[in-house]
Amino acid sequence: MKTLLSPVDLGQVRLRNRVFVPGHTTNFGHDNRPTARHIAYHAERAHGGVGLIVTEGIRVHPTSAGRHISLGSFDDSSIANYAALAEAVQAHGTRLFAQLLHTGRQANGDATRTAAWSPGTTPWAAGTHIPHAMGRADIALVVQAFGAAARRMQLAGHDGVEIHLGHGHLIEQFLSPFTNTRTDSYGGSPGGRLRFTREVLAEVLDRAPGLPVGIRISADEFLPGGLTPPDMVEIVGLLRQEFPLLYVHASHAAYHGSYSLGTQMADMSFRHAPFRHHAALFKKEFPDLPVLAVCRLDSLPEAAVLVEAGEADLVGLARPHIADPHLVRRAEEGRPHEVRSCVACNQGCVGRLEANLPIACVVNPEAGAEREWAALRAARPAPARRVLVVGGGPAGMEAALSAHRAGHEVVLAEAGPTLGGRISVAATVPGRERLGLMITDLARDLAGSAVGVRLNERVTADDLLPGGRLDGFDDVVVATGARSGKRELPGGPPVFDILETVAALGGTVSPLRGRVLVRDDQGGWAAASVAEALARAGARVHMVSPTASFASKITTYSRLALTSRLGKLGIGAHLMREVEAARGDTVLLRDTLSGRTEELTGVTAVVDVGLPVADDGLYRALDARDDAPRVHVAGDANAPRTALEAVYEGRLAGTFLTDAVTGAGLLTQSH
Repeated sequence: MKTLLSPVDLGQVRLRNRVFVPGHTTNFGHDNRPTARHIAYHAERAHGGVGLIVTEGIRVHPTSAGRHISLGSFDDSSIANYAALAEAVQAHGTRLFAQLLHTGRQANGDATRTAAWSPGTTPWAAGTHIPHAMGRADIALVVQAFGAAARRMQLAGHDGVEIHLGHGHLIEQFLSPFTNTRTDSYGGSPGGRLRFTREVLAEVLDRAPGLPVGIRISADEFLPGGLTPPDMVEIVGLLRQEFPLLYVHASHAAYHGSYSLGTQMADMSFRHAPFRHHAALFKKEFPDLPVLAVCRLDSLPEAAVLVEAGEADLVGLARPHIADPHLVRRAEEGRPHEVRSCVACNQGCVGRLEANLPIACVVNPEAGAEREWAALRAARPAPARRVLVVGGGPAGMEAALSAHRAGHEVVLAEAGPTLGGRISVAATVPGRERLGLMITDLARDLAGSAVGVRLNERVTADDLLPGGRLDGFDDVVVATGARSGKRELPGGPPVFDILETVAALGGTVSPLRGRVLVRDDQGGWAAASVAEALARAGARVHMVSPTASFASKITTYSRLALTSRLGKLGIGAHLMREVEAARGDTVLLRDTLSGRTEELTGVTAVVDVGLPVADDGLYRALDARDDAPRVHVAGDANAPRTALEAVYEGRLAGTFLTDAVTGAGLLTQSH
């Protein structure tokens, strides 16, 4: 950790430590410019002690914009916005580099009714838009746009720029033989495919003289016939001979509708630092060139190993900084035990950005809304009240902690013997273990607080009414979660609900080792993770869903890696199918479109991942009484969803002692 937290020089740019926040999309933009929300978000992480922040991709030309919430720099009127961002970050001693890119063929032009630009006309995935094959005038226009954007960043006071040559964006589309099938001087040979990159770098250095320039690359596209690590070593070597590169930022993957994209923001199903060998390769080949490592570096101690081993000069932690913007300062001040861990679930960050929503975080409900939460806390000092939180899952644990931090006297009652709720159960499924970090961190914070935790404490409405054994509380937060449903199949194979199935994963329940039908009405991780675990244990798994798309609630960035794994395990998918009936070991499936039926034979067990039901009896009983304490409901007891909403509503309920809708409205008004 000493080396990691020591100052380092990138050329003439001195950083206070070797930790950086890589560029990551936030969807905080407006009119393709950074906003006050951007400034507050990055300033918080600069205040948290990080040495360098690289902005999310700044589009250099309108054909790359796609939507107004992305960032761009298309004319000089954007300089003031970027100057404000630089000033806010640098005020805390952190350096700021601007990442410049053109996304190429995956730029969605629906909002602007424009075509995406690319070397050729092949879409990035099946069913997506056909791009415009760029002509020579188009290429010259984009080259000039890179140079103009770099000049603007220099005028805005940024410490440097990072030119994005990776992730399947436009420059990589020209570099890669997988996407560049041109036969003119911009394709046809390695030198031809490199021409566009050379012209961009030359233009940037010419238009912004003296501005430090680094590059971000994909060391491996993970595509048949695509760029490989040896290819990229050769390309970087050639570029170094011609241009004064400040560093190489070694990432991976291409924006392609396959396993490749599923690795780009590797979720918890991947091991820690699964692609560290890419940075190590470039450090070995170019020992005098600073190398930046990235992807699933989950904590500072784990990331420090790469620096200590000589595999990288700087380490990038994006999602961990979303989860805890102060993780560097906590380490510097000897408080690493206070860090809120990133669980690599890809729900609040990646999942929301894909849905064109501002990023959020499962474990940090204030991510991206730091300014609003701070303003609202300052404006609403509350007199201390006695608060009972019922339910020890993530919503209840977060509500109890937040109410305590707001100055209230808090008791947390959990009916079971342990805290954690359904998240603790989910964390026992192979590949989903990091979910347990959420509960570990919450339990740690509760243990260090004055919250009274009562386990094996079942609370009824009568307990809370006047004269009841728990009389005297001013507010009750009901966070009692949800119940699993189970639809039996009379005369058919045995049916297990999700909790029963998870409990049996480590055992030898014979029906779950045969041909298993997983009945998925949710399209989320519950069914997908259990199906994968069953298949790995030897079961022959078939997934049945009434929806037209597979695992529809899982972000594409995770789903593409998931489907690759499930396919290798031989798992079958039956979409737009309902379970109609069963007899013996035969299950009858009905096509939801045509109404025709088909049989699935030899079924030994059915796992029912149906729609859960809110366990809201306590809330309903208290809400019906005028003499009950003020009651609030949070998490699945409000409506069964995910941990993202549960923790967010717990934070709202505990902090402001109000319902989720009112609390969210207060934040909006603060904005």
